[in-house]
Amino acid sequence: MSLTDKQVGVLKGMIKGGAIAVSIVALGSFFNPFGFEELMTPIEKISIAILWSLIPTLFLAVSIGRLAKHRFFTAEDIDGGGLSAGTQQAKLLQSLLQNTFEQTVLAVLVYLAWSVAMPASCLSVIPIAALAFGLGRILFFAGYEKGAPSRAVGFTICFYPSIAMLITIAIAITYQQLS
Repeated sequence: MSLTDKQVGVLKGMIKGGAIAVSIVALGSFFNPFGFEELMTPIEKISIAILWSLIPTLFLAVSIGRLAKHRFFTAEDIDGGGLSAGTQQAKLLQSLLQNTFEQTVLAVLVYLAWSVAMPASCLSVIPIAALAFGLGRILFFAGYEKGAPSRAVGFTICFYPSIAMLITIAIAITYQQLS
């Protein structure tokens, strides 16, 4: 099976995003660049996840605001998607909002789970992943209208760290239960 040019472009973005995700988990887990101390209380650990979740939440708020602003200033869209067909721009902004919402929910839940399941020395993964999320959203927004290959890296920089963290949590919990 041969891949189309778009599929090749997306695959390249997926490979870059995968490498970045593995690097985030490895760097944060093994080197602890933020210097989190092992003696942190559970509340202190969870507060790290909550505070760094503000980055994904900020991008969600921006996405909501962009669509709301468009609807307010565009007569065809002011009644909202449920009451009108929606202009192309409204559909595009709704797609960006939907994807950002999905990514944000996943990231925040994974950050919280990581803060509970993993040792404090691995907490640096959360701020690194949150910063990558911000960069990924910027790249995703900038590349969206140019097509799938142009947004692939942005998408994967948000999605893959969350998945890498989730898999790592599952492995760690399984290992703890079997030990």
